[in-house]
Amino acid sequence: MAVLSSLRFSFAMKAAGALLLVIIAQWLFYGQEPGGTLGVFTLAWCAVLPVAAPALRRGAPAASLAVAAVLAFLLVDDPSPLGWALSWTMIASAALLPRRRFDDAFTWLARLATLALIGVVSPARDLAMLSRRSGRVGAAPGALVRSMALPLVGGAVFLALFASANPVLGQALGGIAPPSLGDVILHLFFWAAVLVVVWPTFRPRALSLVGGVIPRGASLDLPVATLAASLAAFNAVFALQNALDLVFLWSPAPLPPGVTLAEYAHQGAYTLIATALIAGAFVLIALAPGSRAAHSRVVRRLLLLWIAQNVLLVASSALRLVDYIDAYSLTVLRIAALAWMALVAFGLILVCWRLLAGRSAAWLVNANALAAAATLLATDAVDLGAIAARWNVDRARRAEQLDLCYLGSLGSSALLPLIDLERRAAGPVLRDRARYLRRDIQATLIDAQTDWHQWTWRGARRLAAAQALIGRDVAPLRPAPDGRECDGAIIPPSPPARLTEGSVR
Repeated sequence: MAVLSSLRFSFAMKAAGALLLVIIAQWLFYGQEPGGTLGVFTLAWCAVLPVAAPALRRGAPAASLAVAAVLAFLLVDDPSPLGWALSWTMIASAALLPRRRFDDAFTWLARLATLALIGVVSPARDLAMLSRRSGRVGAAPGALVRSMALPLVGGAVFLALFASANPVLGQALGGIAPPSLGDVILHLFFWAAVLVVVWPTFRPRALSLVGGVIPRGASLDLPVATLAASLAAFNAVFALQNALDLVFLWSPAPLPPGVTLAEYAHQGAYTLIATALIAGAFVLIALAPGSRAAHSRVVRRLLLLWIAQNVLLVASSALRLVDYIDAYSLTVLRIAALAWMALVAFGLILVCWRLLAGRSAAWLVNANALAAAATLLATDAVDLGAIAARWNVDRARRAEQLDLCYLGSLGSSALLPLIDLERRAAGPVLRDRARYLRRDIQATLIDAQTDWHQWTWRGARRLAAAQALIGRDVAPLRPAPDGRECDGAIIPPSPPARLTEGSVR
């Protein structure tokens, strides 16, 4: 009985914690666009979870929750889907760590995916389990309904009779407007959605995945002569590509007639990254630490040369993209591509080190996962849109080189760079277009900041900096009776329709 009572108390504490989070989510999010409130909810989640689950108050689970809390402050500063995904990953990891030891990143991702998938059914499953443990399988919900039916129905009947006999009570009850059925259904769906997200972290279930999902010591075990010949051929092909890149990218040598630097830089950047990834996969599959080929001095030297050529290939791909950015403009996706290329180069170096040092496949996966996590965390903390906008405004030598439509699409990230562009524009037309875009973005940001649901710390800092730079904003805009394009250009008036003989009649 003591064990059963303890289980019931633990379940009640977790149910109360989940219910508290549902109430907080209702207050913060229902019918509102989330802003810094996403970080507030995450902080509440990090605080409530260890209260209901004491196992999360120490060790690795507590450290994981601490990281989630730091990420929650980043969500208050500037909410994003990436930041939310990282926060959920740390919270879910904290919930799993008391039950499963971290082994490798692939296995852990499988457990996290399982935790997310079972969230849809976990509340109903745990309610059924509680009924079975209480010795009344399927009876607890029905008994609760039966026990509450008589007082609720009877009380409602007597209240209706008193209201008909007492005009004061009848008028008071008549002024109560019951919620519409549609509103009730929307609330129920919202509460259910929040519950299936938070409840699995209170009562986690995950695949055991004994041994992990990474095969140990898997290798094709190809003959040494075959691998040596393959690596020699691959080195020769890669040497041809790298030689061309050294001539046309890394030196001032002119390109062949009919080929521009922008075309040469852009055409193969992503294809060459795919080539490097295939090369890394080949090394993982064909060579394993401890295999016969791994002990061959010829194979190891050819492998080192090939990895070095792959790293040079990735560096050339990055230089291609940098040259293309210099010719055109910088975008958030191109910044992400450069970060991805750096991760690929780092992964290739890790592949080589794994073979030379005899590391396991789990070590390789975890090292790459750690590098990827650090990159994603840096990406979430830094406003890439502001970096792209600042770079484009500062380095545009002519107005035609500025993609003002893209700057406008960046929203508040482009606010401060647009102010600089407005202040130092070479002509009145460009200044008017920049002023229009800046005012449109600033007005949207002011509307968002005045609503506490959408308020963000970064938005507040950005708006204060903009208002300090602008001062009194009284300069008029040029008339645009037909509106403006996405780049702030005035849409020219439509020519008057010609009168035809038929229209006169």
